[in-house]
Amino acid sequence: MRSHLLNDTTAEQYRRSVTEGVERVAAKLATTDRPFTGVTVDALSPRIDGIDLDEPLHDTAAVLDELEDVYLRDAVYFHHPRYLAHLNCPVVIPAVLGEAVLSAVNSSLDTWDQSAGGTLIERKLIDWTCARIGLGPAADGVFTSGGTQSNLQALLLAREEAKAEDFASLRIFASEVSHFSVKKSAKLLGLSPDAVVSVPVDRDKRMQTVALARELERCTKDGLVPMAVVATGGTTDFGSIDPLPEIAGLCEQYGVWLHVDAAYGCGLLASLKYRDRITGIERADSVTVDYHKSFFQPVSSSAVLVRDAATLRHATYHAEYLNPRRMVQERIPNQVDKSLQTTRRFDALKLWMTLRVMGADGIGELFDEVCDLAAEGWRLLAADPRFDVVVQPSLSTLVFRYIPADVTDPAGIDRANLYARKALFASGDAVVAGTKVAGRHYLKFTLLNPETTTADIAAVLDLIAGHAEQYLGDSLDRAS
Repeated sequence: MRSHLLNDTTAEQYRRSVTEGVERVAAKLATTDRPFTGVTVDALSPRIDGIDLDEPLHDTAAVLDELEDVYLRDAVYFHHPRYLAHLNCPVVIPAVLGEAVLSAVNSSLDTWDQSAGGTLIERKLIDWTCARIGLGPAADGVFTSGGTQSNLQALLLAREEAKAEDFASLRIFASEVSHFSVKKSAKLLGLSPDAVVSVPVDRDKRMQTVALARELERCTKDGLVPMAVVATGGTTDFGSIDPLPEIAGLCEQYGVWLHVDAAYGCGLLASLKYRDRITGIERADSVTVDYHKSFFQPVSSSAVLVRDAATLRHATYHAEYLNPRRMVQERIPNQVDKSLQTTRRFDALKLWMTLRVMGADGIGELFDEVCDLAAEGWRLLAADPRFDVVVQPSLSTLVFRYIPADVTDPAGIDRANLYARKALFASGDAVVAGTKVAGRHYLKFTLLNPETTTADIAAVLDLIAGHAEQYLGDSLDRAS
């Protein structure tokens, strides 16, 4: 079995095996003509359940054949232009190359003696991102597994900086359309069940600053402690961007930690056309960015950034076997001193490779393309009487629903839209997401693929309308 260990004696076997795997995936990408096959859980589960993991195949080609049957054939392919559902981007080739390198070398980014150059590369990228945001010379941060972890760490720092004797008195303010991880973080941090105050949004799904000011005032009058305001730089459902300058002003007035969740909107940091849409982010105390959303990186690649590097001490613990205190005096950089994780992948290498091959402008051009596409899609929807579209996009998300020509009850329209999404997914012709707006079911396009065209959008809209009309027609037949 030692022949399977990657080392100097098996380098050629490694080359052959990885090449064979890459060729299989490349062939699949080249021939995939729709984003999904429509396979059901009931159809796929028996194929996987029937595999005996205690009986290896002992042959790479045979395993890849099996993998084709249980995974590659029926995977949801984000690179396809009619995958329009969630915040999943197609990935750029330099980042995939970085993924291959980091997996083989397998550095762990917790301590210098496990990563060396990897530590310095990650730190360089953190400094680069902080500069793009404009956080100032004392800024710092660390890579994380994703936006949820980044938000959790930011709110941990905010909790500690609030210096409250009683956690039950702490309050977090976030818009009613903010990411669910804010409430999850509050629970994990031991805050009270009503710690997160939901602030109303305006017609464009942006936090109402008048309402925020009212809630902050009420909080202080009630003897509670405003721990943090979470402003969103690109909501998951709408891509809406909260009014960051006004929110920053309120945070400064009340002495409250400002966290900006820019997991989605961080692509604007590289934008050549729309950077001003995220103006005010430079006034944040902490920022979440997800490179695996709008920098076209493979999962996972995220970071939490802070204005004051000293605040990261709240995540620091020293272990004699790992990062003893003496290393700080010896100026040995250990990233575990800043992180909630210990063992951690060298995910920063993917972004490093991307920047060194494409440059920031290359990333920005791709993100600008999907923002432009969303604007064109909005014009299509606004002009189409079959659909109701919610807000004009700030990023690359469109929320809408099919409205039948004949008057029907709202619940019937809900069912028609739910059916259309399900039928579309089952067909494999396209994949779209769904959400609720004011209690009603809507559909969602999250446009992160520059290869998607307005013709693709128009075609998928026709498919949605067709499925919805079929459902309503069948319902009418059953009723009669």
